Parts: sequence; C-alpha cells; structure tokens
Amino acid sequence: MSEKKMNSSRRSHLKSLMLSIAKNMLELEAATAKKEKEAYMSENCPEPDLSGGLAELQEMIKKLGQTVDKVDEERYDVEAKVKKADKEIEDLKLKVVDLQGMKKPALKKVRLSADAMLSALLGSKHKVTIDFKANLKQVKKEVKEEVGICLETFKSINQCTVGVDGNCPEYVQKLNYECLIINYL
Repeated sequence: MSEKKMNSSRRSHLKSLMLSIAKNMLELEAATAKKEKEAYMSENCPEPDLSGGLAELQEMIKKLGQTVDKVDEERYDVEAKVKKADKEIEDLKLKVVDLQGMKKPALKKVRLSADAMLSALLGSKHKVTIDFKANLKQVKKEVKEEVGICLETFKSINQCTVGVDGNCPEYVQKLNYECLIINYL
C-alpha cells in the first residue's frame, strides 16, 4: 500500500492542535497541583489563632518550633537515604561497565608529517619545526686499518720471493686471498 504524504498546511494545523491540547493539559495539571498543595497546607498547617494572650502565643510558637525540628530531622534522614541510594546506584553502574568491558573504537591510520603532528600536539600557538631526519644517526662505511695493512701485504706478496717448490709460502698465499676479498668489498 502506498502511503500518502501529508501536505504542509494540514501538518501545521495538526501540530497547532496538539500544542493547544498539551497546553490545556499542563494548565489542568498545574491547577490540580495547586489545589492539592492548598489541601495539604490546610490539613497540616491550620490557621493560627491569634486571639489568645501572650502565654498562648508563646506555647504555639514552641509547638511550631518542635514540629519544625521534627520535620528537619525527617528531611535529614530522607536526604541521607537518598545519598546512600545514589551512591549504590553509581557503584552498580560502574560494576556493569566493568563487566561489559569498554569497546575499543576502530582506529584509523592517519599520515601526518612531523610538523603537522607537532602542531596538532602543541596547538597553533607554537610554531616549531623539527627536522627528524637530521637527528638520525649517519651510517658510513668505516675504512678499516686492515685494508691499509692488506694493501701493504699485498704489495709485499707480489714482490715475494719464490719458495723451494716455486710457489709463495702458504701464509703469504692466505694473506693474498684475504686481501683480495677485502679489496673487492
């Protein structure tokens, strides 16, 4: 079934009707609350009889003071009960959250430059630029002293005297091989 849309004039008319009905209901509710308050006050706080003498007025003031003290004690007791109940409710809410556990939000990968990250952390007041690449450790190949020694030994090997069997001595051949590897690297 297709639903027909309501035109704007009808919608505004219905809205105004609903608001007027709600206004009447609020007025009626306020009037009943006022009547209930008056009935309670007449029942619990009768009109004072000021026709008596000074002693009667003082006695009436003492009674009113006692009733005020009694009501104040009751108010304090009720207030303490409410605070205790509120604290218990708060503790129960915390226990529920602990039992459910916190759901971690899905984090998004954000690419920020170093300057953008610093401006986000420090705010727009501080203008700081740091070159993180300059702080990185520079790695260079170190020229070892062995290479210099090998070159000297290589030169001496090339000029070595021939051994008994027509070859260079064994340690010289080994040094020659190591020097060639180091020089190749």
